[in-house]
Amino acid sequence: MAKKTKVLEREAVVIRFSGDSGDGMQLTGTLFSDTAALFGNDISTFPDYPAEIRAPQGTVGGVSGFQVHLGHSEINMPGDFSDVLVAMNPAAVKANARWIKPGGTLIYDADNFTDKNIEKAGYEKDPVQEEKLDACNIIAAPISSMVKEALKDLGLDPKNVLRTKNMFALGMVYWLFDRKLDYTEEYFDKKFKSKPVIAEANKIALRSGYYYAETIEALTPVYKILPADIASGTYRNISGNAATAWGLMAAAEKAGLKLFIGSYPITPATSILEELAARKDLGVKSFQAEDEIAGICTALGASFAGNLAVTSTSGPGLALKSEAIGLAVMAELPIVVINVQRGGPSTGLPTKTEQADLMQAIYGRNGECPVVVIASSTPSDCFHFAFEAARIALEHMTPVLLLTDSYLANGMEPWRIPQMKDLPEIRPPYAVKNGDQPYYPYKRDEKKLSRFWAIPGTPGLEHRIGGLEKTDKGTVSYVPENHEYMVKLRAEKVARVVSEVPDLKIEGAPEGELLVIGWGGSYGYLITAVREMQAEGRKVSLVNFNYLNPMPSNVRDVFNRFKTLVVCELNLGQFANYLRMNFQEFSYEQINKVQGIPFTINDIKEKCIKLLEEK
Repeated sequence: MAKKTKVLEREAVVIRFSGDSGDGMQLTGTLFSDTAALFGNDISTFPDYPAEIRAPQGTVGGVSGFQVHLGHSEINMPGDFSDVLVAMNPAAVKANARWIKPGGTLIYDADNFTDKNIEKAGYEKDPVQEEKLDACNIIAAPISSMVKEALKDLGLDPKNVLRTKNMFALGMVYWLFDRKLDYTEEYFDKKFKSKPVIAEANKIALRSGYYYAETIEALTPVYKILPADIASGTYRNISGNAATAWGLMAAAEKAGLKLFIGSYPITPATSILEELAARKDLGVKSFQAEDEIAGICTALGASFAGNLAVTSTSGPGLALKSEAIGLAVMAELPIVVINVQRGGPSTGLPTKTEQADLMQAIYGRNGECPVVVIASSTPSDCFHFAFEAARIALEHMTPVLLLTDSYLANGMEPWRIPQMKDLPEIRPPYAVKNGDQPYYPYKRDEKKLSRFWAIPGTPGLEHRIGGLEKTDKGTVSYVPENHEYMVKLRAEKVARVVSEVPDLKIEGAPEGELLVIGWGGSYGYLITAVREMQAEGRKVSLVNFNYLNPMPSNVRDVFNRFKTLVVCELNLGQFANYLRMNFQEFSYEQINKVQGIPFTINDIKEKCIKLLEEK
């Protein structure tokens, strides 16, 4: 057994697991992430799925990846370049070669580097040489043949034997980063409780990879990343979609309502529906509709009946839901619409991330049809903003559109589980029968302008609502002046939500040379780049918008403090143009990217430094 010649302590490392979509890379990355989180590291993950359900095996289009950034200090994004790349076939090298750090480690399954697979991936002979990776630490491990040897006495068929090769690779990485096997072995025992031979096979493969790594001199030294200094509490790893679902359930409990979700499955929003459908024990009512329109219409019916009503979708589905959102605006019913953004238009890049639905969210309906629009910044704060979306919808009797994206939806990070007693109460404005006075369905709260919510079946509160323009009494009206009056009233109701919108927070000095402006899910990349520039002595600060309509009341004051404003977003400039519409007195530089992948730190730093030098 080789000696661990040296242990190096590192602040942070990035590891990427990559292989065919059937190689189990998502599970491998998740298990490593959970082990790192249990150890106490701060982590951020980025699953990268192929766009096709089952792309041809061994092709670049079928590559599935899972990136983990773990550290001793605060981690805000999954990392740009990998310290370690695990590649199960040549296509995985092809898809990820540009993301390996110079001098990084490449571990690959030598058994899969056949002439046929090399050709499928688009290489001529030697992927390592053709990608100019010779300077990397190359570990060509015969993973497939070694799991066959390790499991030869278990009586498993060849297919099930090869399914464990991802665990062999995981064992190697556990050794390299000085991680224990206990959590993963316990996971096997629970998952395969009814199939103990499968559990044992995975444990043998995991240990075999671990012990094999001990014998490889090229894998030394091992790396040690100490636990992060984080606030005490109970934590769990959570994805953005799971956090969104739990934020909605928490809001329903604080409002004293049943939660209803009516949705149609669509990548990458489907797991919100799945997470909520599994929570019948918490009183969630879920309906998988036949299409997007049915999904939101059932949610509208549930809202009319007195439920916290939700529908979830992605960009194409949001387009289909636009007419029903208009109905919710006209009827003034509370509903939360979640849009998990992905690359478009049309089917576009269904498993990749983008921020290109902003204008659709704010303006994508017929007529004057304002809704509240907010956006989450991190996987874990999807909980907070889902809760906030529900609170605003219920207390202001308005649709609220919550924007997340594919990166947030599938990414994971440690989440400190809150206590329900620490969450604010939610108080819907219920209608109350006032003696013999008739109930007017569009009579309003004077402060918020929200109408009062009359639950069907309440004696004395019988009423009609619908898509035709109404008077305060609820009667249909075609009077031109009344229509203009009601249009302005609905717009003012949304505008008044600003009184509850927190001020824009500046990360860094309150004034300076350059203000980086972002919104939603790019926060992790932007704050990491900005902090690096600040550490280099540059006068750069950051603001990240979560409230998009209405925007915080201090925007103009903040913008006035900086000489140059640069807006960074994963589209061609939608938020920059939105700011130009609302704050015309300022000039805005832009940093844009539309490649289906998030920013890199270098994307931000290089362009910001160039702006500073030019100014």
